[in-house]
Amino acid sequence: MSAYRPVYDRQDVTIVSRDTAFQGFFAIDRIVMRHRLFAGGWSNDFSRELFRRDQAAGVLLYDPKSDQLVLVEQFRVGMLDAMDQSPWALELVAGIVDEGESAADMARREVHEESGLEIGPPLFICDYFNSPGGSTERIKLFYAEVDAGQAGGIHGLVEENEDIRVVVMSFDDVWDAFVSGHINNAMAIIALQWLRLRRAGIDATMSSHERATAVSGETAMSEGTAMSKSLP
Repeated sequence: MSAYRPVYDRQDVTIVSRDTAFQGFFAIDRIVMRHRLFAGGWSNDFSRELFRRDQAAGVLLYDPKSDQLVLVEQFRVGMLDAMDQSPWALELVAGIVDEGESAADMARREVHEESGLEIGPPLFICDYFNSPGGSTERIKLFYAEVDAGQAGGIHGLVEENEDIRVVVMSFDDVWDAFVSGHINNAMAIIALQWLRLRRAGIDATMSSHERATAVSGETAMSEGTAMSKSLP
């Protein structure tokens, strides 16, 4: 359990007004609000635009036998104005969670739609806000093991204008792509750092307390085994 506790919570924000400023493929709200200040009292009323996106999830697909990752490459409009790189991004399998669907179920569905692979229940890595300064987008990140030898081809739903190429690469080559800046989206970077720790024997999904408890338990077991061996 984390020792951190925020000073304020949702009830310390007052919404003065909220309306939809734009509605298209995505939506933007205009919100007038005020909130409590750390020094005491309340802020002035101020306005912010909020980019609304549904909850999403991504899946890190890894083959531990071949030490390969299964990634996908597709066009991303958000990178269109970046003159220093291609708007085709190398990413994890990911998608939007449908209403009434769990993030884990969405992960399994998207893996099949975008890569043609099937996975069992994925392992949860973390849950994070992608850009909380102006967007509601919240992402759950998962890990699943696959047979990379079965991966390949072009996938995606035609009715959603998806054109997705499966890319299989060794962990070292993927890491080099991250270091060189070719992989520069948050979801993939977080997942790759998590996998690097996992390959080094560090479970990054455990809290510091859980890790300490596990280590002390292993130490106690080791000491107990040593003592039993020393007894006549």
